[in-house]
Amino acid sequence: MADHGNDTPDRTAGSGTRSGASSQDGPAAPALSRRRLLGTAGAAGAAGLAVGASGGVLGTAMAAGEVPAALATLGSTAAAFHGRHQSGITTPLQARGHLLAFDLAPGAGRRQAAALMRRWSRTAAELMAGHAPADDTGVALDAGPSSLTVTFGFGRTFFERTSLTAQRPVALKALPDFTSDELDRERSNGDLWVQIGADDALVAFHALRALHKDAGDAARLRWQMNGFNRTPGATSRPMTARNLMGQIDGTRNPKPEESDFDRRIFVPQGGEPAWMAGGSYAVVRRIRMLLDDWEKEPVGRQEQVIGRRKSNGAPLSGGTETTPMDLEKTDADGLPVIPANAHARIASPETNGGAAMLRRPFSYHDGFRDDGSPDAGLLFVCWQTDPLKGFIPVQRKLDRGDALSRFIRHEASGLYAVPGGCEPGEYVGQRLLEA
Repeated sequence: MADHGNDTPDRTAGSGTRSGASSQDGPAAPALSRRRLLGTAGAAGAAGLAVGASGGVLGTAMAAGEVPAALATLGSTAAAFHGRHQSGITTPLQARGHLLAFDLAPGAGRRQAAALMRRWSRTAAELMAGHAPADDTGVALDAGPSSLTVTFGFGRTFFERTSLTAQRPVALKALPDFTSDELDRERSNGDLWVQIGADDALVAFHALRALHKDAGDAARLRWQMNGFNRTPGATSRPMTARNLMGQIDGTRNPKPEESDFDRRIFVPQGGEPAWMAGGSYAVVRRIRMLLDDWEKEPVGRQEQVIGRRKSNGAPLSGGTETTPMDLEKTDADGLPVIPANAHARIASPETNGGAAMLRRPFSYHDGFRDDGSPDAGLLFVCWQTDPLKGFIPVQRKLDRGDALSRFIRHEASGLYAVPGGCEPGEYVGQRLLEA
């Protein structure tokens, strides 16, 4: 854990409209689609959709032959699928998320992978625009896009399976082993990686189901992890939020308005390999938090471990959350105010040659373990131009002396090359797979 113009989709689905049930005493209700419900978005106001005793807004409207109530603002917001970068990287934190890895099926190669990426890109574009894809289940028929994002990446083994090892980026080296790792290999790595985020749990599941069905015989699910964040509007911080330890997470994230943001996060035009232009590298780690042990520590001790105030995220050297840490400040005894082994100090760009990552995690809770402790923690996702200059050197330092290490366990890991976005009529990864 480190401190830290929309385009129109390339096609719409012919099955995006569904017929309503007819009443015995009147005409059939008007046809509905996810897109249609966005026409008067916002009219429902901050209170959202009211649910009636006869099955909710959708059921009532269909029975009465009326147009359903408009979506609340939360449901009407949409992220762009097409563009220079894929969505889900600089998108503000989303309330619900699914992380998945697939392996190509035995016998599947470059041709099958290209067909799969074409299907996935088409489905993602439709869902993110609020359209129902072909053969839709109707799960989210009455929902808007809810800021749905879908992000695709390629693992190191993908290039071997597709006979494209000559195109594999140098930066996509296998992550080294760290002494604090207790990795489950079956829940790590994978040929293909998918990140789904949305501000509505049903919309996120709908995308998960659609993409899993699209995989067909071409790829098999390797692992899946489900996460959550604060609901938009529940916090004033769109890219920093409290994790399950109660600490504000992501404070030192690079900011898009900073002049060197793109250089730190995205592969430049003309970079190597050429097909990664506009892309980024995602490090994914499942980090279990030993919450029973952590919560026994007094707040003052927790703050010493992190190096920041729990109440507002300010560094122990003073100021507010965004105040730069004063790593030279000492107390009356001449000791550093921010301890030498504090997480924030060790992970700081100032102590790592300027190395920085864009942290965009999800929290998770998978029930309780046999000993009664919560199986909960952080689905850590960080983005950078080159993990050899970002995540790896920072994690090496954390591995050697981070005070937080005794309260966490790294249980799964992966590194993925996430290509740039695509234009209408194209699919993600096309520059690689059709080179």
